[in-house]
Amino acid sequence: MPTRLPLVRRRCHACGHERFKASGKFRVNANHKLLDVWLLALCANCDETAKLTVMERVNVRSIRPELLDRLHHDDPALVAELIADPGLHRRNRVSLDWDGAWRLDIACVDPADREVLDVSVRFAARVPLRPMRLIAEGCGLSRAETERLAAEGRIVSLARLSSRLSGDFTFTLKY
Repeated sequence: MPTRLPLVRRRCHACGHERFKASGKFRVNANHKLLDVWLLALCANCDETAKLTVMERVNVRSIRPELLDRLHHDDPALVAELIADPGLHRRNRVSLDWDGAWRLDIACVDPADREVLDVSVRFAARVPLRPMRLIAEGCGLSRAETERLAAEGRIVSLARLSSRLSGDFTFTLKY
């Protein structure tokens, strides 16, 4: 479950810091019938403002009125939606830093009376994480112990546990 918006990895031209936080505001600039839209981000160190291009030289009539209204009113849901958009990342040559921006909610089951535990992991938002990290944190194990259990075949999943995932997956833990 996300706890805040992720930080944007981009170098600040003022202080050289590598992280920006989304300010939650948009800047919409009109040039006759063409609009430019930016998502404003603040340097996490010096609060210098950077603009992340959302739209560039778009005809006003081609933008849905409800989207334009959301941009003008700095809709927080739209900010969260756009900050996770891969197109925005490519266009602005940035990536996201999800460290500290998520938490793990666990619906506990007492594994004492079971030899095999089937676990389903559901993401509330597309947060890219390593499944082994989630398993270690959720089961109260060290990462090394989790790796050892996987190598022994006691943690099994159809999903690739060593790479990043941002979608739901299941795994089986054999005690």
